[in-house]
Amino acid sequence: MAAAMAVAGERPGRPAEPGPGRGEEPFSPSVLGTREHWDAAYERELQTFQDIGDAGEIWFGEESMIRIIKWLEKQKVPHDSPVLDIGTGNGVLLIELAKSGYTNLTGIDYSPSAIQLSEKVREKEGMSDIKLKVEDFLAPSDELSGFEICIDKGTFDAISLNPDNAVGKRKQYLRSLCSVLKPEGFFLITSCNWTKEELLNEFREGFEILEELPTPKFCFGGRIGNSVTALVFQRKKVRPSILDKLD
Repeated sequence: MAAAMAVAGERPGRPAEPGPGRGEEPFSPSVLGTREHWDAAYERELQTFQDIGDAGEIWFGEESMIRIIKWLEKQKVPHDSPVLDIGTGNGVLLIELAKSGYTNLTGIDYSPSAIQLSEKVREKEGMSDIKLKVEDFLAPSDELSGFEICIDKGTFDAISLNPDNAVGKRKQYLRSLCSVLKPEGFFLITSCNWTKEELLNEFREGFEILEELPTPKFCFGGRIGNSVTALVFQRKKVRPSILDKLD
């Protein structure tokens, strides 16, 4: 799945008032939430890479990758910690993590063209140890487990725009996250569609907020806001009965 919306910072279907309650549709359905859109987009980017060697868009900009890496370094996360990039796209974030010394990196995407592109980028950069897989995060394989760090740059955004039962898919995302991330593991999410308060509501079952990462601010109509939200959650140690609430 793609790592972000078509243009980072835009909020398609964004409600003018504070976020909805659980179970309500917060956004209008969009083609940006469909697999067909991202398959076509990455087929074009794959062709472009083959033609001119351009890996394509860095979703949310280079500063978003720097922000993540700085946080991991600040927390002294061991370089061999298992890291999962959810919706890796062209895999550039994994390349930057590898350049920063991280050695146990996995990227998944439900678009085969995205994985083909990320494989070619990996080959070009000489980062053969990065693991890449075609996986639908909403239906993860059994082998996708045991991660200490999960990173999402826009994939949850795209799922939220799916025309087919976006509410159910968001709930499944949370179940999948709990199945692949170890208890007390860290979940770093960057979003251009959700506010901090909305994300706190979406991930309130099984997770606690650790930190809000600084993102660029804008001023409109005399009000200051953020075009991007970046949060760090930690998975709680939970009893099986609590996980049942996610069903």
